[in-house]
Amino acid sequence: MQSVDDAQLLQRFRSGDREAFADLVVRYQKPIYNAAFWILRKAEDASDVTQTVFLKVVERLDDYDPQYKFFSWIYRIAVNESLNLLRRNGHEDALDDEADFEAPQSATPEWRVGEVERSRRLQDALMRLNTNDRTVLTLRHFSECSYQEIAQVLEIDEKTVKSRLFEARQRLCARLEDLRQH
Repeated sequence: MQSVDDAQLLQRFRSGDREAFADLVVRYQKPIYNAAFWILRKAEDASDVTQTVFLKVVERLDDYDPQYKFFSWIYRIAVNESLNLLRRNGHEDALDDEADFEAPQSATPEWRVGEVERSRRLQDALMRLNTNDRTVLTLRHFSECSYQEIAQVLEIDEKTVKSRLFEARQRLCARLEDLRQH
């Protein structure tokens, strides 16, 4: 449980407390990076988007409506920035075969090999999905957003989120099955 909530940190930052903003960055840097990475598929682009998101938070803080979760607002900025970068770069790029996979130190060598292979298969299947599928799956399964939070982030109806998730999962399963046969 977070000891200081986002609203308190935002209020402190608005009052000139730079440490409060640093706390927000620490809290959201990794989730924002992960969301951007799963949309963009490139670590360097995800890092750039992450930095841009926090700059935009500072620039647009007055636009934030505290009636909504800060989490949803900052994720919406991250998704928009990621999609905008995809558009600027000519949309979908070729797959990047370079990926970093780390196993727990306590894992056996056999487990590590199997887990790395499973991770590569999952990443390959996920990265071959379209941007909308990757986005909704990432928000739900990697960022652990609720259906309501995803609806806020993507600015769509909650029923649409459930429908998109169902269809994206079906396509992901089909991709994984295709990979299993090869």
